[in-house]
Amino acid sequence: MRRSTKQESIETANTVAASGKRNRIRVARVIDRLNVGGPAKHVVWLSKGLNADEFETLLITGTVPPAEGDMSYFARDHQVDTVVISEMSRELSPRDTLVIAKLLFQFLKFKPLVIHTHKAKAGAAGRIAGMLYRWLTPSALLLRPRDCRIVHTYHGHVFHSYYGRFKTRLFVLIERVLALLCTDQIIVVSEQQRLEICDSFRIGRPEQFRVIPLGIDFAEVTGSRVDVRREFGVSDSEVAIGIVGRLCEVKNHEMLLDSTADLVRSLNGSDTTVRLLVIGDGHLRVGLEAKARALGLAQNTVFTGFREDATSLYAGLDIAAITSLNEGTPLTLIEAMCCGRAVAATEVGGVVDVMGSRRETIDGFSVWDHGVTAPSCDIQAFARGLLFLIEHPELRREMGERGRAFVRTRLSRNRLLSDIELLYHDLLAVKTKALAPAGQVVSFNGKGNGI
Repeated sequence: MRRSTKQESIETANTVAASGKRNRIRVARVIDRLNVGGPAKHVVWLSKGLNADEFETLLITGTVPPAEGDMSYFARDHQVDTVVISEMSRELSPRDTLVIAKLLFQFLKFKPLVIHTHKAKAGAAGRIAGMLYRWLTPSALLLRPRDCRIVHTYHGHVFHSYYGRFKTRLFVLIERVLALLCTDQIIVVSEQQRLEICDSFRIGRPEQFRVIPLGIDFAEVTGSRVDVRREFGVSDSEVAIGIVGRLCEVKNHEMLLDSTADLVRSLNGSDTTVRLLVIGDGHLRVGLEAKARALGLAQNTVFTGFREDATSLYAGLDIAAITSLNEGTPLTLIEAMCCGRAVAATEVGGVVDVMGSRRETIDGFSVWDHGVTAPSCDIQAFARGLLFLIEHPELRREMGERGRAFVRTRLSRNRLLSDIELLYHDLLAVKTKALAPAGQVVSFNGKGNGI
């Protein structure tokens, strides 16, 4: 009888020295920094949650600059230790050669069977160090590298809306080379993201890609509607619209402020009032506060700053908004849906993969099972979408309930862990079993055929 993929991969795992435990698969996980956002939670959940009888994980990270919120507390709260390489940061730098050397040192010390990188900067440095780790071994003289698989996850991408044309083209070229020379498997978090990266930007080969949607810890998305609204002075009669995220250019908070100003003008003379909660912090805060005042929204807008309890604030919202220029699959969108909130979002990246079915398009915005979307940077269409949700409270409630059911049945942390474990087993059994067919999509339930 043929052995299972799982049995085959475990047999390739290294022995945990002097531990008395059975063989485990060592995974070195690399991320540039644990700043505020979904990727920080993602790597902590993976580091903590993989089956401890089968996997041993080392989490390597860089430092968070002062202008960004630091989520290192999230790793501490989950009892996840980290190895910090202080020179590893977001931007390209001459220090990157030192980062690669330090990563190589950690790999030689830890002896991973899987090197899994996350986000652009760690993806570049980590995969180059991983390739060096493969070949810096005596068996390389016989053209036999170390038995190590290199995986990269795109949580989003920087191929538009971040940098100028020259820098963007440079990053695309770098990613193409890394995919060709240093990567066994590429993970994307949505089918739309796979189409963008593989088809539009021609990075990697179709057979390298696997779609593994995000998963969240449902227990972390809790809160009291009454307490949240009392804290921020939001009355029961007001419609609370909230956005959660870093105050940086790609999140495009300016568009939300402009759309809210349009919305307030449309509601002028009605009994409905709007309160906007901007949850998060960043280097654009002062400018955004000034813009809110200039638009006459000072009385309508609350800037909460960075909150460690941000997930509890969804309970006080009526609508969760996101106006990003570029996204993978926004974790904030999933968290809001998990809390039963209808969403209003720009139609970018993997947003449409979690919106359910498109029902109709009206006045430039689209109505979906779980909320509304508008084209990126279309201020008026987004405002009309918000107005539609406000004017249809019962439909808004139904959207929230459908979104909650969608997340609860398809986007759990346990499903994410199961999908990642299966991927690692498949990779380590590559000598006896081919990788997944070209463009295979792991579904939200981890069993097969797409989103």
